[in-house]
Amino acid sequence: MPLSSLPQSDTTGAALDLVFIEGLTIATVIGIHHTELHDPQPVRVDLAAGLPRAAACDSDRIGDTIDYAVLRERLHRLFAEHKVQLLEALAEEIARITVCEFGAHWVRVGLAKPRKFEDLAAVGVVIERRRGDFDAPTLAARSRPAARVLSLMGEGMVPQKG
Repeated sequence: MPLSSLPQSDTTGAALDLVFIEGLTIATVIGIHHTELHDPQPVRVDLAAGLPRAAACDSDRIGDTIDYAVLRERLHRLFAEHKVQLLEALAEEIARITVCEFGAHWVRVGLAKPRKFEDLAAVGVVIERRRGDFDAPTLAARSRPAARVLSLMGEGMVPQKG
């Protein structure tokens, strides 16, 4: 996913800071053909998430941005637990998680099955979503505070009660 093709601003024109995960490969059971229904196969994830000028630029604190280590772990859990068959549905769930749980304002998710067929390098999908693509109750219920607690615990800190 070339960074040059990523958006530089959100729909309001505000500059976006981008956090990305490139080339994460996780084995999972996904597909519709009989050869795909039981054995895990590799799926490559390329993800870019935009935040309006992340507060971490000033604070230098991981809790003020998307912690890609925590997002990576969340993706591993998703790949172990999902029940979808299509890459499109899995990409949509990744986009929902990135926006609703991690606070991204924009996300591009690319999923690929490498060497699915002998005569090509990969097959896959790429989707883009924005905050407005998800309903307000989903955004309100997001678990970003939990991700922040995990980040702070990873730093050896305990969050203070608000």
